[in-house]
Amino acid sequence: MRFTELAAKEIINLTNGGRLGPIGDTDLLIDPASGQIQSMLVPPRGRWAKHGQHTEIAWSAIRRVGPEVLIVDLEAVPLMRNSGRN
Repeated sequence: MRFTELAAKEIINLTNGGRLGPIGDTDLLIDPASGQIQSMLVPPRGRWAKHGQHTEIAWSAIRRVGPEVLIVDLEAVPLMRNSGRN
C-alpha cells in the first residue's frame, strides 16, 4: 500500500468508536537507527483543541487497515496523550 492511499484513511479508536482524524494530518515518529515507525502524532481537533498538543499513538496499537479507516486500540497499548511535540 502506498502512503497516499493510507493518508486518506480516517483513524478510528476501537474502544469507543471515536474519530481521531485522517492519517494524512498526522506526523510519524521514526527511529533513525532502525528506520521503523514508532508512533503517530495526531493533531488536536475541534474548536477547543489546544495548539501544539498532540495525541501520540504507538504504531503497535494499529489493529486493522480497512478500505476507508485505520482501526487503533488505545486501551491495549500505552499511549502518550498531549505530548506537546510540535
